[in-house]
Amino acid sequence: MSKRDYYEVLGVSRTATEDELKKAYRRAAQKHHPDRNPDDKNAEASFKEAKEAYEVLSDGGKRRMYDQHGHRAFEHGMGGGNGGAGFGDVNDIFGDIFGDIFGGGRQRAPRRGADLRFVVELDLEEAVFGIEKRIEVPSLVACKTCDGTGAEDRKVDTCKTCAGHGQVRMQRGIFAVQQTCPTCGGRGKTIAKPCKACHGNGRVQEEKVLQVKIPAGVDNGDRIRLSGEGEAGPPGAPAGDLYVEVSVLEHPIFQRDGNDLYCEVPVRFSQAALGADIVVPTLDGEALIKVPLETQTGKQFRLRGKGVKSVRSHGHGDLLCRVVVETPVNLTARQRELLKEFEATFEGEGARHSPRSSGFLDGVKAFWDRMTS
Repeated sequence: MSKRDYYEVLGVSRTATEDELKKAYRRAAQKHHPDRNPDDKNAEASFKEAKEAYEVLSDGGKRRMYDQHGHRAFEHGMGGGNGGAGFGDVNDIFGDIFGDIFGGGRQRAPRRGADLRFVVELDLEEAVFGIEKRIEVPSLVACKTCDGTGAEDRKVDTCKTCAGHGQVRMQRGIFAVQQTCPTCGGRGKTIAKPCKACHGNGRVQEEKVLQVKIPAGVDNGDRIRLSGEGEAGPPGAPAGDLYVEVSVLEHPIFQRDGNDLYCEVPVRFSQAALGADIVVPTLDGEALIKVPLETQTGKQFRLRGKGVKSVRSHGHGDLLCRVVVETPVNLTARQRELLKEFEATFEGEGARHSPRSSGFLDGVKAFWDRMTS
């Protein structure tokens, strides 16, 4: 039976980025993992198929060879006659040719676990004052059954093929070529009895539960790095890091811009006209602003130090309150009558009492004069 296209296996396009490949593989691994599908041979086969596809496509050199030659790139003998080298580790082949010429081969260190990104949603108050959050992160963790060794009996042997170096030497005419050991896959170690829980991988998929301290003053997009809390590495390799990214939810009253907060304060037109003391909310209580007489919509009042404490310094932002003059609704008959009497007092003195309105009307008249001239 012919192999499926690796891009088709992972469900990604041929231009997929490294991050897209990683996400696609994680989805496939979670879906088909044998632990979640006991006694399902098809799931196990799909899990192995996705793992094989990711191992090739996540390696830049292997991916280039696969894009050019397909599955034939990893068949022994292609391009080299009988006994010729395959293309499976072309970077190692060419890299180690020069390594031999200038001083010998090298042992490849195990690849560390992948870094992870987790988005945590915070209320504005939580972001401003800081909080400790409990998060659950789906991740590959060290298998507890085998202590991350991948071996049922926790016994890991030195690979006899490469003597623990992870690479083997092959003669190519006048060149002595080193390439990844086919027995241990470059690890330098072999396992006689693979762990049944992790199938020899040394890692299993779990929900990792962590308590994360969010410092005061964080904002959208800020990241907190938790060293070593990413995916567990293969046996013998360190874990990756976890990056907790902050996403602050919208607030019903305040908007944030850097360390400053903004809010709108509705006032009755009588308060705006006559002046008034207005109580406004802040994140740590109430404050009083004095609205002077004849205040217009849009006037802004700054309350210094009532914003957000900077996460990177000791300074505080400000709270800026913007006045919005509110038109009264649900008027009684008496109130309407009083307003009519009040409006009548402006007769012939509109420009004096409503300069913005008069200026607007003058501008409209000048506009129409230009249009009709």
